[in-house]
This record gives sequence, C-alpha cells and structure tokens, in this order.
Amino acid sequence: RNITSSGKDVVTTKTSSTPSVVTTQPGTRLVQATIVAGGGGGGSDRGGGGGAGGMLCKEIPVCGNTALGAVTIGGGGAFGKYNVDQGDEGSNSSLVIGSTTYTATGGGGGGSGSTTGNAPPGSITDGQPGGSGGGGSNQVPRSGGNGTACQGNDGGDGPSVGGNQSAGGGGGAGAAGGNTPSGYVGGTGGAGKVSLATGCTYAGGGGGGGAVGDAAPGGSGGGGAGSTGDAGAKATAGTANTGGGGGGGGGAGA
Repeated sequence: RNITSSGKDVVTTKTSSTPSVVTTQPGTRLVQATIVAGGGGGGSDRGGGGGAGGMLCKEIPVCGNTALGAVTIGGGGAFGKYNVDQGDEGSNSSLVIGSTTYTATGGGGGGSGSTTGNAPPGSITDGQPGGSGGGGSNQVPRSGGNGTACQGNDGGDGPSVGGNQSAGGGGGAGAAGGNTPSGYVGGTGGAGKVSLATGCTYAGGGGGGGAVGDAAPGGSGGGGAGSTGDAGAKATAGTANTGGGGGGGGGAGA
C-alpha cells in the first residue's frame, strides 16, 4: 500500500496512485524503491490472520532529470464478515520505470473458521496465497497460504489435532505467520521488514483469531491483532499505509 523511492538525500513516498511518481534530480542514476501491496483481510469466526502485502525492494538504474512512470497503490482486503467468511485478498501495487513494471502482490486472505463445527460444506477454508499468505482457520486441518518468493512468507497453519479453537497468523515480509499454539489463543502475525529506503518497517501479518485469552498480536509493520472471546467479534484492520494484514475474528469459547 506504500511505494517509496530514495535518491540522493531525497525520499519520496506515495500512498495513492499517480501517473508519475517523481522526476529524478539531474545527478540521479539509481533509485532505491520499496513497493508494498495491500494486506489481506482476516477471516471470520476464529479465522486466520490476513497475510501482509508483498514487499518488493529494488535498486533500479535511471537517468537524471527524467519523469518516472505510473504508480498504482493497492488497497487492503476486506475482513471476513461474521460468520464463516474468509478475508479478501489485498490488491497489487506497482511502479513503472522505463519499459519495466515492478509489481508487489496483494496479501492473502485469512481462512474462515467456525465456532460450531457444523458450517456449510466448503465454507471452512485454508489461508489464501498472496504476497504473504493468510493464516489457516481453526478447523482441522487448515493450512496457511503460500507467500510469494522474494516478497513475503507463508501464513501459519491452523490446528493439527481436534479440540483446538484458534487459528494461524498471517505471514509477514520478514517472517512466516505463527502456527496455532496449544490452547485458545491464535498464532502471531509474521514480522514485517525494514525498508532500506526509509528505515521504516512495513508488511506485518495479522494475528489469528481465538476463543478466549489474550488476542494474538499482529506482526511488526502494521499487522492487526487477532480478535478473541466474542462469537461476533470482527477482524481488526492492519495499520493504514503499511501493507499490514488484518487480524482474524474471534469466537466464543467451547
């Protein structure tokens, strides 16, 4: 959701789409770009955390005093609406320089869970693939989604045995999402990654939804915390303009 380019002593940040990101300075010969896509939404009803938007870091040769190309900023995916609804995928972000388009892939949505175990067939889902993958839901066996190479990491898995009431965390740019731990607390969101262009951390994964206890934290870089306790609790959003994934929704204890 954020694109940054760094020239000599100049940092330009764009958080909305534009036909031309910047005109380079006369002496500029290299652009250090960080491109971050929209994070995925968290799943509902003890659902998985949303995966962070893909984070693409590039050093790109350029000419001085030249207008760079179009920037497209991807938005975050919507959270899963209670009940039994997976999070939506985030949208891609891209930067055009010369004849090349550099694209970061939107984060994967968190898998949808169930507090009752008798949800309609096909409605309980794995975490979805993306820049970083969404976390798997609370029902056995639900896997985290795959991340995109050189952009992010996999989402955490849901429980491997029955009776566990929490979901996996979404993957982040710097680390995979946490698998469902024993008990009722969701897996932690994967850590984000520091941009060399800005020194800021982006693209943290969302925490997984749980039943009771403390909310699972989102990853550094804007990941939203998982919800817990309330069967109607909605997923919590990632931080704006970071590419962070949304937290998974909670559910009542068994």
